[in-house]
Amino acid sequence: MADNEIEKGLEGVAEAAGEVAQAATEAATSAAGATQPVKKAPARTLEFLMDVALSVSVEVGRARMTISDLLQMGPGSVVELEKLAGEPLDIFINGKAVARGEAVIVNEKFGVRLTDIMSPEDRVEGIV
Repeated sequence: MADNEIEKGLEGVAEAAGEVAQAATEAATSAAGATQPVKKAPARTLEFLMDVALSVSVEVGRARMTISDLLQMGPGSVVELEKLAGEPLDIFINGKAVARGEAVIVNEKFGVRLTDIMSPEDRVEGIV
């Protein structure tokens, strides 16, 4: 279900990119006084975005401490995080929160199962 929502979101991004390209073409036509022919941008599909690299990070929690506390740490030291055990993990793409999930272990490696994808409205509220 989450993959389907992500795919729909990416299709929306592809549509928006096509609309931006069209608006740029129209703006260029207006700026040139419509005397020169302007080539129309080819239609963009979701395939256009498939090779775009994104930075994905998962935040387990945060902590604030002084430099002196940090320097006193050694092997076995514990850093207390602001999040509670079992609380959803925040998932960021290019530094922006986009989803929440829970930690899982798959083939002896840690992973994150998406449990909630943030709506565009929620993402805007997180910026402010």
